[in-house]
Amino acid sequence: MSRRYDAIVVGGGHNGLVAAAYLARAGKTVLVLERRDVLGGAAVSEEVFPGFTFSVCSYVVSLLKSDIIRDLQLSRHGLELLPLESTFTPLPNDDYLIRWADHDKTRQELYRHSPRDAEQYDRFGQLMNQIGMAVKPILEMVPPDPSRLSFAALRELVKLGRHFKSLGQEKFAALAKLMTMSAADLLDEWFEFEPLKATISASGIIGTFMGPRSPGSAYVMLHHYMGDIDGVFRAWGFQRGGTGEVSMSIARSALELGADIKTEAPVSKLMVQNGKAIGVALENGDEFYSKVVISGLDPKLTFLKLVDEKELPQDFVTSIRNFRIRGSSGKVNLALDALPNFTAIPGYGPHLRGAISISPSYDYLETAYDDAKYGNFSRQPFIDMILPSVLDPAMAPPGKHVMSCFVQYAPYDLNGGWNDAQREAFGDAVVDAIAQFAPNIKDIILHRQVLTPWDLENTFGLTEGNIFHGELSLQQLFFLRPAASWADYRTPIRGYYQCGSGTHPGGGISGATGQMAATEILKEWR
Repeated sequence: MSRRYDAIVVGGGHNGLVAAAYLARAGKTVLVLERRDVLGGAAVSEEVFPGFTFSVCSYVVSLLKSDIIRDLQLSRHGLELLPLESTFTPLPNDDYLIRWADHDKTRQELYRHSPRDAEQYDRFGQLMNQIGMAVKPILEMVPPDPSRLSFAALRELVKLGRHFKSLGQEKFAALAKLMTMSAADLLDEWFEFEPLKATISASGIIGTFMGPRSPGSAYVMLHHYMGDIDGVFRAWGFQRGGTGEVSMSIARSALELGADIKTEAPVSKLMVQNGKAIGVALENGDEFYSKVVISGLDPKLTFLKLVDEKELPQDFVTSIRNFRIRGSSGKVNLALDALPNFTAIPGYGPHLRGAISISPSYDYLETAYDDAKYGNFSRQPFIDMILPSVLDPAMAPPGKHVMSCFVQYAPYDLNGGWNDAQREAFGDAVVDAIAQFAPNIKDIILHRQVLTPWDLENTFGLTEGNIFHGELSLQQLFFLRPAASWADYRTPIRGYYQCGSGTHPGGGISGATGQMAATEILKEWR
């Protein structure tokens, strides 16, 4: 007879691992079941080619919560974040824009392009920091359900109202703009230098099926703006060994706290008895029983694949079917014989130790989006690149390098469908776009891995390849994520919970949804 657990977590992504660790920390018996042979979900490191280790999907870290780092003692378990020192935007005329971690250097650089923007940049940063700090308590709150007039819900709604009132008129107006405007319209109110506006706006299109001029992209920009590295606000970093080591540090903590973890254990269905979850069955026929089951998968898989629809209310099923989860992102990982040589700043330099953004103008980004709108991958895509081996030489053989290229746009519903030829053509478009600014790139590529939304779905279990488990649009946030009345990590099935990025507060390597789901479960047990 199989061992009975207090909790079973379906999916060994970082949120599922965080939930498992917190439950184990509270003395509960926990089992994590991961279908792949490696933990981490989309936050995974793999030696794709001999000697070359890649952060295969997620590639940078900023949103990981400081209290999770402390509570789970992640630094002791291998968490080591290396700061990304700059964002370098090469321009078509062999000029460039660099925003540094050093405030004075950034100011000097901006002054070179626009004295007005250099003055505005400080004020913009201050406002975004203030709004980010104002929004953070909302992101750390379990969304109250306005349709349920329980005492707890009313108390949380009052608390939310008081928080909004405390912001004051200026901050509240700025927040309203950020929630509804396009990134382009918002930034046009502040700046005049096009590459600066385009590069900042690129944070508003990452992982979305929107362009910089699409309403709602300003909120996605804010979502990425609110990150920190262990308390340092608006900082971005790279995990030594790749983002998979973030997941592994959480897994090591969970194991030390007493959790069991099984890989190569794909779950086929949730077992339900009299409207209550009692365990899960694996594809090989094994069954595991528990008091609660927690899904770290996206809402489509959580409710439309693992569960028999008859166990769910029809209006809820309809809501999940209507949950927007369109994939728009691709990834190209390159093993290089040498470093790329950018004509704007030739040779090796500190500009290669941070992010490299192919985002010269709004029109460039919007044209890339236009391709995707009509079912094609972008011929001149937005690319966000880093060179992990410059920061962590152990990720490549001596003298060699790895390059991570996150790409917008690659629509899941590609005209004609994704196949090997289309995948390679997409990879070629990405390399061609880089070659406009670093002409030597084609001569130094040793190996290439190209991931389309189809690959992200089939390999990593991301429905339609959506990296956020669902779009971060206004109608899918807070108490509407993933469905009205079910944003508190619970589900219509008793004992069945959600902890993936398809719940509040959304995507990124934060661990927030795993932590809050575990907290709600422990409240019920107490």
